[in-house]
Amino acid sequence: MDVFVARQPIFDREWHLVGYELLFRAGPESVMYDGQEEGLSTIHVIANTLFAIGHENILRGKKGFINFGRGLLVDGWRPLLPKEGTVVELLETVEPDSDVLKACQSLREQGYTIALDDFVCHPRFEPLTRFADILKVDVQTTPRPVQQRILKKYQPQGIRILAEKVETQEESEWAHQEGFDFFQGYFFARPTMVRGKQIPTGKLACLRLLLEAQKRDLDFDYLEMRISEDVSLSYKLLRYVNAAIFRRLTEIHTIGQALVRLGEDEVRRWIAIAVLPRLAADKPNELVTHSILRARFCETVARVADIREADDAFLVGLFSQLDALLDRPLDLALAEVSLAPLIVDVLLDRAAANSDLAKVYRMVRHYQSGEWDKVEGLARGLQIADSLVSQSYLESVRWTNQVLAA
Repeated sequence: MDVFVARQPIFDREWHLVGYELLFRAGPESVMYDGQEEGLSTIHVIANTLFAIGHENILRGKKGFINFGRGLLVDGWRPLLPKEGTVVELLETVEPDSDVLKACQSLREQGYTIALDDFVCHPRFEPLTRFADILKVDVQTTPRPVQQRILKKYQPQGIRILAEKVETQEESEWAHQEGFDFFQGYFFARPTMVRGKQIPTGKLACLRLLLEAQKRDLDFDYLEMRISEDVSLSYKLLRYVNAAIFRRLTEIHTIGQALVRLGEDEVRRWIAIAVLPRLAADKPNELVTHSILRARFCETVARVADIREADDAFLVGLFSQLDALLDRPLDLALAEVSLAPLIVDVLLDRAAANSDLAKVYRMVRHYQSGEWDKVEGLARGLQIADSLVSQSYLESVRWTNQVLAA
């Protein structure tokens, strides 16, 4: 069975990653997850996904928020997922009838965490709140006075409130000030655009190293000198090149040897990955993970689609959130790195309509957001099967975990 999954991070008040919402669909004919219609087949999709990829690989020790419709709760289903790492997220379409309430009580007794998706303050859903650990509130559609009433009413009961669909810095700051416990959305990739903001010296040095790595012919002597001056980068490079990911029989002990062993393309990639955490030093760690995963996903899809610019696809994904890393508008942030014009055009939505690289980038973003219908259309345009897109994503998750560990 083909596996289709994407994940969206969830943060606490200190912007620490606490979990992912896992977004599923059952197959090429399904454009969204529907717990009511999928029934037991959806259980197998969820189980195969988590256990095929590996629970640790996809969640990295965090909780997985998984949508459930009425059928999964009451039709004789018994949990297959570990209770410590699973949040059962009831869709807003689930009506609190007696069977649903009985199923919720059973889940609570087994130790599962229960969340109510798209919660609205309505008497009809009050019975479900007796079993809820988390209420998810859509900050886009729920008026702010209603959000405040939800916080005031349910937090004293020990229920934590999650702000979802947070898409701007202003929304993030407002929700944080009001006292929301968790946050979900793209706020971390949508910084406040301050055009005159100065880049700190440390970040500027990282950008200069990135700029050097983008030159057509790398100056290995220059790179060796710059990397050797930085103990942290030197350690990271030697650890990376000697990691199991390369499966070498002999260890590398010098920076020069490491650069030669990697070769120009891999050196460019390593520099980008190594300096990214420094650019994101004051940002959620998940921003780095998300950028690296997106880079690998773009590259893998581009290779599957037999696109010439597969290496460029990696850079497109990697630098797609440079605005968030530098707190600068994306056009100005990209100018600091001096990327190839094609990459810049794709990132700024200026590429030609028939650009395959632009199609790959759009499809990757839609996949990570769980917008399956758009993914399907773009996959057809690139002449690749949906199943190959899904496999590319899962491979990218594994590779990202390996790289971050190394």
